[in-house]
Amino acid sequence: MIELVDVNKVFSGKNALRHISMKIRKGETLAIIGGSGSGKSTLLRLLIGLIRPTSGEIWIGGKEVSKSSEEEWDKIRLRMGMVFQYSALFDSMTVGENVAFGLREHRNYEEAKILSIVREKLHLVGLDGVEDRMPNELSGGMKKRVSLARAIAIEPEIIFYDEPSSGLDPIMTQKIDELIVNTQKALHVTSVVVTHDMASACRIADRIAMIYEGELIALETVERFRTLEDSRVQAFFQTLCTVKEDET
Repeated sequence: MIELVDVNKVFSGKNALRHISMKIRKGETLAIIGGSGSGKSTLLRLLIGLIRPTSGEIWIGGKEVSKSSEEEWDKIRLRMGMVFQYSALFDSMTVGENVAFGLREHRNYEEAKILSIVREKLHLVGLDGVEDRMPNELSGGMKKRVSLARAIAIEPEIIFYDEPSSGLDPIMTQKIDELIVNTQKALHVTSVVVTHDMASACRIADRIAMIYEGELIALETVERFRTLEDSRVQAFFQTLCTVKEDET
């Protein structure tokens, strides 16, 4: 679904990313981890077309996109959903209007169909009957769920999550993790989760990629990742890491 080939990004003479090459498989959940300033957020911005690589190639769905125009990127982004770190809901809109925003902007649907999709997606994230509430009436965890409902309303092929557990307590973090896993299973989307939370990455991911000082130093399944002897990787196992269980 996504491939990066020798991608480099330089800001003001500093290498933010160096020689990144990886493939993200269709239908998998890939967690991208790393400390502050490691380059993981830069990588996410490249994948959604907010910035362009200094060199290298980015392929999405079989198309090389690194040199695409902004108009072309607008079309590419219609295949993507984005769950932002702080939810990024429109405060002046109701929950229902927030979820419907992308549909009204990019789909030529009748209003009845839009409202049906809004109810369906809110149900999927466990938020029935909140369409008329305002964002300031919601908890942090509920806002994350609304943000996810908005992301999946346009039925994307890829969902990007930017620090989905940021600002949440451990119990709510686990609930959001479960929601990410359940969304992937229900919709068969490709999920890319940028996080600094190793325990969360282990719960949700099929594979984990670690960025360190702009370099990709590991890309493995969760079970194999835990056995890596690299001291930089092991430093991320200070909290309990439970391997994501398969369906039984």
